[in-house]
Amino acid sequence: MSVLGATGSVGQSTLDLLKRDPPRFEVAALTAHRDVEALAREAIAVGAEFAAIADPGGYGALKSLLAGTDIRAGAGGDAIIEAAQLAADCVVAAIAGAAGLEPTLAAVEQGRRVALANKECLVSAGSVFMEAVRAAGTELLPVDSEHSAVFQALAGAEPGSVERITLTASGGPFRGWDHARLATVTPDAALRHPNWSMGRKITIDSATLMNKGLELIEAYHLFPTRPDQLDVVVHPQSIVHALVAFRDGSVLAQLACPDMRTPIALGLSWPARMETPTKRLDLVALGALTFEAPDSDKFRCLKLARQALETGGMTPAILNAANEVAVEAFLQQRIGFLQIAELVEETMERAAKGAVSTTWQDLADVLEADAAGRRICAEILASNLLGRVSMVVSERLA
Repeated sequence: MSVLGATGSVGQSTLDLLKRDPPRFEVAALTAHRDVEALAREAIAVGAEFAAIADPGGYGALKSLLAGTDIRAGAGGDAIIEAAQLAADCVVAAIAGAAGLEPTLAAVEQGRRVALANKECLVSAGSVFMEAVRAAGTELLPVDSEHSAVFQALAGAEPGSVERITLTASGGPFRGWDHARLATVTPDAALRHPNWSMGRKITIDSATLMNKGLELIEAYHLFPTRPDQLDVVVHPQSIVHALVAFRDGSVLAQLACPDMRTPIALGLSWPARMETPTKRLDLVALGALTFEAPDSDKFRCLKLARQALETGGMTPAILNAANEVAVEAFLQQRIGFLQIAELVEETMERAAKGAVSTTWQDLADVLEADAAGRRICAEILASNLLGRVSMVVSERLA
C-alpha cells in the first residue's frame, strides 16, 4: 500500500495503524509536502520502497537521510505522481488541498483501491473524478468519518431507497457564540477543536462550518442523492457520525468515539474489520446525545457551500480555492474570523459575473478555475475590497 500525505494528520493516523500490524502491510510509497525529516523517519520505520517529497529543494536532504537503506528518494510533482502510480493494493489519498487532485487521480487510474481523505477531489472536480473512478473500475472508499458512516449505513441498500442523508457536525469551538464575539476569534482559539485532532486548515474549516459544507458536496458525488436530500445537524458529542433515512421510515446511524483511525481502518481492511486501539464507546457514561440545527446565518460558510452545490459547474471549485486563500490569510492574522466567509462570498460573486467559466469538461478546466478563484481572492485581499464587504455584511446583521 501507499500513503500520499504521510506526515499530515490522516497520514500519521494511517501509519500508526500500519506500525501496529507490520506483517499485514507492505508499504510501496510515502509522500510529504516539505517535512523531509518526518518523511525519511516514517519511510524507514515502515520499510517503504519509495519516499517522495513535493518540494524539489528537499531532494538532497531526503536522499542523505535515506542513505544506507534501500529506499529510493524522489522530489517534485513528478515524483509524487510516480508514488501514486506504484503498484499497491490500496492508496491512502491524504494530501490536503487542491495539491492532492492530480496525485489522487493518478492513483485512481491504476484501478485498485483508493481510501480517499482528500476533499478537493470531490469538491472541486467531483464529476471528473467520479468518471475516472468508474472508467478505471477503482474501489473508492471514503475515509472522512461522516462519509465512512454513510458508506456503512448504505451497505446492501437498494438504489432509490434513501430519503435523506444527514451529516453531523460538532459545531466547533464557537457553537452558540453571537456575531460580536465571533468577530474577536483568534487563530489560536480557532485551532482548539473540542473533539478532534486534525490539521490546521481543516480545524479552521471545522470552526467556520465550511468543513461540513464541503462534506455535503462530497456526499453528493459519493452517494446516490440529490442536493435537497442532504442535510447537516449539529451534534456536539461527535459520537453519531452520520444518519441515513430510508423510504420505509428506518434510520441507520454509525456511532464511534471521535478518532480518525476508525474510518481509516475500515478503508484499509473493508469488508473485513481490523482491530484498532481507539477508545470504546460507553453510552451509559455519556448519558445523553444531543442534536440541534446549525446556525448558517452566523456560520455563513455552510450556507455558501450549499449554494455552490446547488449552483454546480465551477462554483464548488471557486468556493474551495477562495476558502483555502481565506483560511491562510486568517492564520496569518491578515483578516478576522468572520471575514473568511466574506472573502469567499465576494470571490464567488465576482466569479459568477463572468470572471470564470461555469462549465468544465476535464481536470485542466478544474485547475484553471482553481487558479482563477485563488487569483480573484488574492486581488480582493490586496485591494482592501474586503473592508467594504465587511461593512455591508455588518449592516445586514445589525
